[in-house]
Parts: sequence; C-alpha cells; structure tokens
Amino acid sequence: MSRVTRIVSPHAAPLRQAMTEAETRLWHQLRDRRLIGHKFRRQHSIGPYIADFACIAARLVIELDGSQHASEADADARRTAYLAGQGWTVIRFWNARVLTDLDNVLREIIANLPPHQ
Repeated sequence: MSRVTRIVSPHAAPLRQAMTEAETRLWHQLRDRRLIGHKFRRQHSIGPYIADFACIAARLVIELDGSQHASEADADARRTAYLAGQGWTVIRFWNARVLTDLDNVLREIIANLPPHQ
C-alpha cells in the first residue's frame, strides 16, 4: 500500500481558523465533495504559497481577494505565474462577489472543473 506524505505549512492552520465570511460561505459549498463531487482542500500549501482552496485532482486553485489585494497586484501576478508554472489553473474572485453573487461564482468554478467520474 502506498502512502502519500503531505507537507503542511505551519501557517495554514491559523488561516483555516480565521477564515473570512466570503471564505466560510464558499467553503460551505465546496466541502464534503458538494460541488459536483470534486474534493477541495482549504488553505492548501503549494510550494511557497498557501492557496485559499484547491482541487488537487483538477489542479484548480481558487483565490478570494479582499480590498488589500488591489494594492498587491504584482504579488498576486507572481503567485499566479508560479502556480501556473506548476500546472495549476488559478481563478480569482473578489470577496464581495462571493458574498453577493455566489451562484454565478459556483458556475464559474464548475466551468473550470472536468466532469466528475
């Protein structure tokens, strides 16, 4: 039997404990394979970064951005480029959109997922 060793960042656990309202609402829709059967992880370490949400099987990262990200566009672009270079697709949503337009956010996420087998 093979075992997969997962490296967990010591920074991920506190982030899971202090999720924003938008992260909490989206996580409620993603957890327990609720979104068309795909498994998501929250605050998942990928290289030097911690993704807000990741579907490993689909190599999909979902990032939620608050107002502080308006001034961090360069850092976000570097992060996205790194993840893309590792074979991940990154989609970003503003927190406000998750809070006001969750149905369409979920549709956009589904559009980036392969059909579940």
